[in-house]
Amino acid sequence: MSQNPKDPIQPQQQQLNVELGEKEAEGIYSNLAFITHSPAEFVIDFTRILPGLQKAKVMSRIITTPQHAKMLLRALADNIDKYEARFGEINVDFPQEQTFGFPPPRTEKFN
Repeated sequence: MSQNPKDPIQPQQQQLNVELGEKEAEGIYSNLAFITHSPAEFVIDFTRILPGLQKAKVMSRIITTPQHAKMLLRALADNIDKYEARFGEINVDFPQEQTFGFPPPRTEKFN
């Protein structure tokens, strides 16, 4: 069967097989994240802090390209939208004196 030149070409979908090991499937709990970046990469440190302790331990560090960081941002936004459509709005208004958890985003802009 020949392709009609006026028909749009459909890209073939590739299937990606992802292996999830037993240890990774357990996951790691994090309630505080630090994000830094350079011109070439973003570094996300997922930490865990417990009430009453003044020290947080980095549980996992992810280093990625700016492009992948932006794709992650979009994927998280899409999933949060779907979550809130199903379960209601996620409340992120925490008391100012709270000293643990994910810090609120800064309003300053850095160049």
